[in-house]
Amino acid sequence: MATAEQIKTLIKAYFENNNERFVVTALQVAANEAKLGHTTFANEIRKIVDNSKKNNSKIIKFTPDLSDLILSSKSSNILGDLVSSDEIKNKIKRVLKEYYQKDKLLKHGLSNRRKILLSGAPGTGKTMTASIIANELKLPFYEIQMDKIVNKYMGETSAKLRQIFDNIQERKGVFLFDEFDAIGAERGSDNEVGEMRRVLNSFLQFLEQDDSESIIIAATNNIKLLDNALFRRFNDIFIYEKPIPTEREQLFCKYLALYPNTDKWIDVCVKESEGLSHSEITQACIDAIKETILSDKNYINKKTLLKSIKDRKTFIAEIK
Repeated sequence: MATAEQIKTLIKAYFENNNERFVVTALQVAANEAKLGHTTFANEIRKIVDNSKKNNSKIIKFTPDLSDLILSSKSSNILGDLVSSDEIKNKIKRVLKEYYQKDKLLKHGLSNRRKILLSGAPGTGKTMTASIIANELKLPFYEIQMDKIVNKYMGETSAKLRQIFDNIQERKGVFLFDEFDAIGAERGSDNEVGEMRRVLNSFLQFLEQDDSESIIIAATNNIKLLDNALFRRFNDIFIYEKPIPTEREQLFCKYLALYPNTDKWIDVCVKESEGLSHSEITQACIDAIKETILSDKNYINKKTLLKSIKDRKTFIAEIK
């Protein structure tokens, strides 16, 4: 049976629309049932979770020739899920506020913020921000696979972009152009090619001409690589940093809340995780939780979590 704490967490996660915490807790319940010998019930829970993940993300067939370029995800993230600076959260709130009162702004000849540039290292919350905006505004969330557009459709990239912007006009939603570095590089760089210059010019033109009701978001890992001409086309720019100590502590507390006594040594993990991104810390916590479940323990060992943190740091060092 699920523990009282797990039941409370499931209920809280449901009403907070926190899909990630709901899934983690559901899997913990499944693990407990398996340990009690209720393998059929445990497998049924895992199957439900697996099926929900499959149904959560699918390729949207806008038209056959765009079906592999636009990914639709069911967004369940809320602003309270985001561990970030107050500056980032306030900027998100401003986007939401202006959208809700866009008619009021329009009466004064003004438009709401709807073209936004996100910049920061991988795993610092850019995609999650776009997902939160979509969920909070109750809009569909679409990710444009920029790397596929450039690599698979070189020579017809501008035509694909035009089709995408036509869909942005026709289908109100939040559209995230991920890996935007693929086309947004400085036009005067030595290694540029004529095709990419034309693609960037096309994007700038489409972006400037767009007057839809959709929210358009572009994400880059390094704003310094982008062409200066891009900046004036966006209504706002969000800069993401790796988590400071208080934010790292929030992340650990968020994922380890169900396990007793972790608060006694969490400060050690906060110190040792310096330099890791939000997603890397999250993954370290999940790795430690998995090890705890598979070891049939109901508490997380400090050494287990510290090892997960060290493994993440080692991996990051190796790929740099």
